[in-house]
Amino acid sequence: MSGFTIGPSLLFCPADRPERYRKAAERADAVILDLEDAVAPENKEAAREALVDSALDPERTIVRINPVPTGDFLRDCAALRRTSYRTVMLAKAGSGGDLRDVGLHLPSYDVIALCETAAGILKAPHIAIQPNVTALMWGAEDLVASLGGTSSRGKDGAYRGVAAHARSQVLLAAGAAGIPAIDSVYLDIPDLDGLAAEAEDAAASGFFAKACIHPSQAEPVRRAYAPSDEEVEQARDLLREAAGRGGVFQYQGRMIDGPILRHAEQVLSRLRD
Repeated sequence: MSGFTIGPSLLFCPADRPERYRKAAERADAVILDLEDAVAPENKEAAREALVDSALDPERTIVRINPVPTGDFLRDCAALRRTSYRTVMLAKAGSGGDLRDVGLHLPSYDVIALCETAAGILKAPHIAIQPNVTALMWGAEDLVASLGGTSSRGKDGAYRGVAAHARSQVLLAAGAAGIPAIDSVYLDIPDLDGLAAEAEDAAASGFFAKACIHPSQAEPVRRAYAPSDEEVEQARDLLREAAGRGGVFQYQGRMIDGPILRHAEQVLSRLRD
């Protein structure tokens, strides 16, 4: 598994709003300083200067840079080299070649590849195995826009089929490559119950973390990833029962084998210090 260990709540912050940097870093497990979609074209240069002047914890800071084919990509890379930050998120990663370009301009940087176009979703397995990629994330809105669609979700709030497929594709690609996957943002900011339900599903499905767009979302994501006392007790009891046993056995009316024990280990791995 990759060395990426930041999570479970990752909070986007526009890079042209430096007055928000520290609050974002305090509210979430990590802050994503965004040089891409959150910043208007006329404010990009000011955002890069604010990034250079900042002094957040490099271990808990990610910088989202513009896609490789854009002129802003090279300017973002030049700004990053003037900072102590060493983890970047590549917007609209579409191929392994994009990641090689990042490696050329930002050698030794860890990269979260954001798969949010049709090309990126289809190439996710190849993107995931690039040596500088430490995690994958997927994005729903840019994906649907790239297909000519108008919304990633139906009226009931659930993802449309193509978005749900993309979510699974990125999770599977990350898992096959042995790196973490990060779940996409939840746009309905006041709907914290809906966010919590989606974050709980993300955790249960195997996503390592979930991205947030507002400080109020960070704590519900943390709670969703934290196992309940009952889940912790059950996992510990099961692993104690399994100690010294070999192969399949029955416990409290259930068949227990290797995958079930790994589920229990995953529950305990989500305990917060």
